[in-house]
Amino acid sequence: MNLLLDPLPAFRYFLTLDPADMFLPLNQASLLPLIMAAGFQQVTGLQGELEVETYAEGGVNDTVHQLAVRHSWGRITLKRGVVQDGGLFSWYKAGLTGSLGARRSGAIMLMTPKGQPAIAWEFKNGLCAKWVGPELDSQQDAIAFESVEIAHEGLNQITLPTLDQLASVARLGARALG
Repeated sequence: MNLLLDPLPAFRYFLTLDPADMFLPLNQASLLPLIMAAGFQQVTGLQGELEVETYAEGGVNDTVHQLAVRHSWGRITLKRGVVQDGGLFSWYKAGLTGSLGARRSGAIMLMTPKGQPAIAWEFKNGLCAKWVGPELDSQQDAIAFESVEIAHEGLNQITLPTLDQLASVARLGARALG
């Protein structure tokens, strides 16, 4: 059965703060998880919501109209173990000073069970709106975690071709030419 019809596992993903990485050739994109400085344990908040207002039209008693008002995006929350690079806190501090460089676009890419890119969610103009430092407890032997919340101006879902799909297209193209 085609793997694309099966649900994708939620534990095989990576995040990049450079959305152009999604469009790298697959052999280069597959190397990104190896070189990423920010490997995150958890990503949440990939959501959008349409505010709807009800309108009861006079004389129409069998229905209430549902009118679209505005759309909003949820904040993307990233959680990872604390590392010594300080990049997430620095990004948060850049937003406090109103720096133009504080906005970052990026993408979260979900992988197939074979480790090939399958689908991505690109966000644009993200600001690090919240930083949460680690909870420190001398009585527990646990990893220190930090998290950030990214307020952004929109998500775009992109389905990426797998290596198997690209190979099929190449075979069809070769047959058509030969």
